Amino acid sequence: MQRVENLLKLEKAGVIAVVRGETAEKATKIADAVIAGGVKGIELTFTVPQADKVIADLVARYGDTDAVIGAGTVLDATTARLAIMAGAQFVVSPSFDAAVAKMCNLYQIPYTPGCMTITEMQTALEAGADLIKLFPGSVAGPGMVKAVLAPFPQLSIMPTGGVNLENMHEWFAAGVTAVGAGSNLVGPADHDDFAGVTENAKKYMAELKRIKAAK
Repeated sequence: MQRVENLLKLEKAGVIAVVRGETAEKATKIADAVIAGGVKGIELTFTVPQADKVIADLVARYGDTDAVIGAGTVLDATTARLAIMAGAQFVVSPSFDAAVAKMCNLYQIPYTPGCMTITEMQTALEAGADLIKLFPGSVAGPGMVKAVLAPFPQLSIMPTGGVNLENMHEWFAAGVTAVGAGSNLVGPADHDDFAGVTENAKKYMAELKRIKAAK
């Protein structure tokens, strides 16, 4: 039931921070800062040098908590297996890849492919994708979520790109399961302001709590 547990953790987290960094050390600091602020979902991208080692370190330190550590920018099955062997609890791609879906199914790890069209989403569902990453969210908008959920009410959607504190409530009102937050959340890290990242994370969690209480 590992797959189900990880999916429930993702849904409970509500906000998934997309963590990038020029070095493994910086990416680790960003992830620590995000978690310190209460955001429990981490998508550590494979654009980070030695990403698998960073994932392994984060899983070792946070694996027994309610945090959920995943791998992002996974473009092929080899990278997916590397991430899974490092302990990644979910795998995210910018686009759908059948070989990655197969690898994730084999190891019972949730796969979240980036999709933009109804056809891509249906293809991903047929391949066993658990959570669809609506990407880029800034281009699609919350209206796309409502439109898609009409013919596919069974779909779980996580928009990434274009999600911020001001519009997060619109995404959840449209019916998303979780949201992915990148530069709007971790932006202060560009200037090594990790305390600023933690403060942003606190604001995101306060807004999520407000949204869920209003439902």
